[in-house]
Amino acid sequence: MTTPNRSELLFVYDAQDCNPNGNPIGDNRPRRDPDTGQGIITDVRLKRYLRDQLLDDGYDIYVKKVDGESKTRTTLIKDVLNMVGDAEEIEEVEDLGTDFLQAATDVRYFGATLSFEASDDEEDEAFREGLNSALPNHYQGPVQFLPSKSLNEVEVNEEYDSLTSVISTGEENRQGGFDLDDKRIKYGIFPFWGLVDNNGAETTQLSQEDVERLDTLCWRALKNQTTSRSKLGQEPRLYLRVEYEEGNYHVGGLHEMLELGEESAESLRSVRDVVVDATDLVAALESVSDRIKTIHTVGDDRLTIKIDGETIQGDAFADYLESDGHHVHRIDVIEERDLVA
Repeated sequence: MTTPNRSELLFVYDAQDCNPNGNPIGDNRPRRDPDTGQGIITDVRLKRYLRDQLLDDGYDIYVKKVDGESKTRTTLIKDVLNMVGDAEEIEEVEDLGTDFLQAATDVRYFGATLSFEASDDEEDEAFREGLNSALPNHYQGPVQFLPSKSLNEVEVNEEYDSLTSVISTGEENRQGGFDLDDKRIKYGIFPFWGLVDNNGAETTQLSQEDVERLDTLCWRALKNQTTSRSKLGQEPRLYLRVEYEEGNYHVGGLHEMLELGEESAESLRSVRDVVVDATDLVAALESVSDRIKTIHTVGDDRLTIKIDGETIQGDAFADYLESDGHHVHRIDVIEERDLVA
């Protein structure tokens, strides 16, 4: 298997009139930095979108609900390794680790914890011991993202929070007055930074094909996995995978090289109010162009990007990078979707 080169990921998406990542221990309110007011979306939330898109694309995954319910790790591995159900069957498998990694696509990307719970049942305990002897306790994922903080200070839309229903509530035929748990932000634009670690790729058998799949997976996941009532309103705006030449080099922190341009509206309500200043990002990439093999990118024509005082639309960002001397792969999200399926 060819080990993929190291890549850095920059994935920008926005959220309008929705709750991009509620905090369950905070009454499901949208996550915000209490000091800066920036919105927060965790890497766990983003990975959930990606896992669900993998599942929709026909790949099996390990971290998921089974029959709509959360299950133990033992149940999850039985589900993904459907040819192994007891200790005797484990002994018949030549390389359970490889079989597991090939079946559990999400583990090749994000890793997993594999410490299986003890059981009072003799057969279940024998199965658990067999798994523990055949698999490591943990796979560290070679693809990781930082949580994202919005470029802007987000505002919570209190009008949505106060919505009530007038639907009859049952036996007493009482009407109205109960909350719909509807807590949303007005608008936020979120840059995610991630890394594809070439060293970790070998451990989870992450392939070059897996890495190339990210180029459409991120975009499609935001399009297809945010269709519920509270999540609708999120759109991908810019994606870059900076693939380096062989070695362990990466710039790091590409998300910190984006900022809101001064032309942005004072209070953001939609992508039309936003100008993203990518001057520092472009300069950083130019300074290490000899280390970069290819920049894989796709942008939304509704996003306005500012570079050295010039404004372009997101779908022209590839052209700009190419004129800057980079080798650029323009991702066609629709046409390339099946190339890596």
